[in-house]
Amino acid sequence: MSIYVGNLSYGATQEDLQAVFAEYGTVKRVQLPIDRESGRIRGFGFVEMSSDAEEDAAIEALDGAEWMGRDLKVNKARPREDRRPSGGGGGGGWGGGGGRGNTYR
Repeated sequence: MSIYVGNLSYGATQEDLQAVFAEYGTVKRVQLPIDRESGRIRGFGFVEMSSDAEEDAAIEALDGAEWMGRDLKVNKARPREDRRPSGGGGGGGWGGGGGRGNTYR
């Protein structure tokens, strides 16, 4: 499992996050998604620790804590959802009823 860390300062680095979470146990991995357009972090990240007990301790201590001028949002990360387009949408196509009287010849 991993930990979601939200409301991060845009100046935060992986090393910064590693140091903060290391106070609660062994950090296995830190991931900070980067915005494609701006090139800076997106304001959230994920931290994996070596045990659930360490993750729980970090969440308990850091959720709502002020860090780098921001109040952190820290909780268990939810599994990633499949984000395929939902289809839906509109107009045209075969079953839409068109606006021309539906005459077929």
